[in-house]
Amino acid sequence: MKIIFTGVGEAFDENLPNTSIVVLSGDRDNQQQVLLDCGFTAAHAFWRLSPAPQALNTIWISHFHGDHFFGLPLLLLRFWEEKRTRSLTIIGQPGIREKVIAAMELAYPGFYATFRFEVIFIEAGPNRQINQSGLDWSFAAGRHSQRCLGVRIDGKSGSLYYSGDGQPSDETTALARGCDLVIHEAYGMEPILPTHGSVNGSISFGRQTGTKHLALVHLNCQVRKENAVLVRRQLAALEDTHAFLPEPGDTLNIAEPLESSTR
Repeated sequence: MKIIFTGVGEAFDENLPNTSIVVLSGDRDNQQQVLLDCGFTAAHAFWRLSPAPQALNTIWISHFHGDHFFGLPLLLLRFWEEKRTRSLTIIGQPGIREKVIAAMELAYPGFYATFRFEVIFIEAGPNRQINQSGLDWSFAAGRHSQRCLGVRIDGKSGSLYYSGDGQPSDETTALARGCDLVIHEAYGMEPILPTHGSVNGSISFGRQTGTKHLALVHLNCQVRKENAVLVRRQLAALEDTHAFLPEPGDTLNIAEPLESSTR
């Protein structure tokens, strides 16, 4: 399982695309490609950094805030422009179909009805398990201002947990336990808002779950500017965990521990 960090920023970061992650699994003859979240600025980053954008099978939307969701109309229209015909699956919370179609109609009225490819919607929720793109998916709700689902994805060559936004909950901690990779939102050094994660909270979460790899994303843009060096030193000092602060384009192969191109 190969991970590409196409975006790592939060809503207001003028330098980094919104947090979005490509997951590649399977062999070369049957490779599956998944995109985790697609915010305002994520679509261009996806097209720039995905090894084969048209091969995208599945999109996961953690919640309906714009920096995790509003890039979908642009992404879908690009597929339309490039004459995509293969189906595309979008997984999200109840209402995902209505939200996507409404966003599409606001951004590009009338185009959704002209798509040459089928968009398949799957609703996700806690205690529900899904098999999609050759992967097993399970979900739990974290603590955020809007209901947000953390997702665990298990494949033959590894497993990952992605938080979306929010502080951990007992349910997300249990869900992520034993994953090879945890990708967690860390908005501040300590909690800036009660509904957002933090660097120290994410480190604690990584320890509780016993993950091999810990990636911190979605730092507040000012916190990142002022503290990126400090955060990287703090992560590098952790024992028994490969922890890092990724940049767009960084990759990680979780089938082979510690093999990565992160800076």
